[in-house]
Amino acid sequence: MIELDGVGRSFTLRRKKGWLRGETRVVHAVRDLSFQVAAGEFVGYLGPNGAGKSTTIKMLTGILAPTSGHIEVAGLDPSRRRTALARRIGVVFGQRTTLWWDLPLKDSFHLIRLLYKVDREEHRKRLAELCEVLELGAFLDKPVRQLSLGQRVRGDIAAALLHDPLVLVLDEPTIGLDVVSKAAVRDFLRTLNAERGTTVLLTTHDLGDIERLCRRVMLIDHGSLAFDGTVEDLKATAPDETSIEDVVTRLYTRQARL
Repeated sequence: MIELDGVGRSFTLRRKKGWLRGETRVVHAVRDLSFQVAAGEFVGYLGPNGAGKSTTIKMLTGILAPTSGHIEVAGLDPSRRRTALARRIGVVFGQRTTLWWDLPLKDSFHLIRLLYKVDREEHRKRLAELCEVLELGAFLDKPVRQLSLGQRVRGDIAAALLHDPLVLVLDEPTIGLDVVSKAAVRDFLRTLNAERGTTVLLTTHDLGDIERLCRRVMLIDHGSLAFDGTVEDLKATAPDETSIEDVVTRLYTRQARL
């Protein structure tokens, strides 16, 4: 469902140095990155700040084109077929919303139906299902700007799934949520993956999300893949550590020394 082969992404940074001279520097955000995610997998994608996670997500969704290598998501090249890909994937950014800020939540859902050209009856059934599972009914008539963070995140997840995508990409979906809201989101995502077989790629700094949701974990650092395996394999890399947080911290530290 997701395939990256030798993918790299670099950025050229320019800045003034003195009155007449300038300085150019090339930053390699992602280097020779290769991995595959099969249909129905739930994969955690970890890395410290600046490791290349967000750059990878932007390339997978077509926002950025790779400098080198090849990417395929749901059978499409994201940067060349971005509009077609949008119908096959859903994306949730925990720190940003795709909803219309001043409109009631239900109006945002209606506009999303029109954007994706979803059949009216199919949309009605899908929305009813999502509203029940995510408990959205009590605030469908509220403007998005009046929703709490937990309510808004659940609304964003529903919006990303209304067109029934094959792939769901989540970037920090539980950031800032309280314990109850976080548990509700986790339960929903677990059920979505298990019952509908939706492929999920999750980036997060909350390792509780990883332990409770993911069977497979990839760790990226300095733009390269540092680990790819099961959560059990990850723990086995540092058997003397008592928690996954300690294991990941040790891997980050070890990779930084290389």
